[in-house]
Amino acid sequence: MEKALGNPRASLWSTLIATFFGIGYMKPGPGTWGSAAGLILWAVLASQLPASARTLTVIILAAVVTLIGIPAATQVARAFAKKDPQFVVIDEVAGQLIALIAAPLTWKTFLAGFILFRAFDIVKPPPVRQLEKLPEGTGIVLDDVAAGLYALGVMQLLHHWELLK
Repeated sequence: MEKALGNPRASLWSTLIATFFGIGYMKPGPGTWGSAAGLILWAVLASQLPASARTLTVIILAAVVTLIGIPAATQVARAFAKKDPQFVVIDEVAGQLIALIAAPLTWKTFLAGFILFRAFDIVKPPPVRQLEKLPEGTGIVLDDVAAGLYALGVMQLLHHWELLK
């Protein structure tokens, strides 16, 4: 089993970020575990915030995860000479956070956001698949950002039509 911690070309910071503190090594389906970790991170953090601060906070958090995730994913992908190593899951964390922007803190919205993000991440409708072709960490992360945006759009429609309460 390949582990970035055993590869001297991947720095510790990039490995910890890219694998989201080791979540990327969980089996089966490291991407699903990364999404679940992003959801849990947001659920715990959001429950400690006043409702008025949640939307801006999750937007900033998703942006920070994306901006830090791109160079971390690049470094780990280079170290393993792979386009998109399965154990790099920071992209799923970023996409999942985006899917939950402005979502009420209910189990239904968390479940819907999780399922929608995973579905868009797996199916990769245009232009998600095209973003995957961007170089290194940019392609690794931005396709999941786009999947998160698709999920966010559907989540907002469901919320607008009051199908999620």
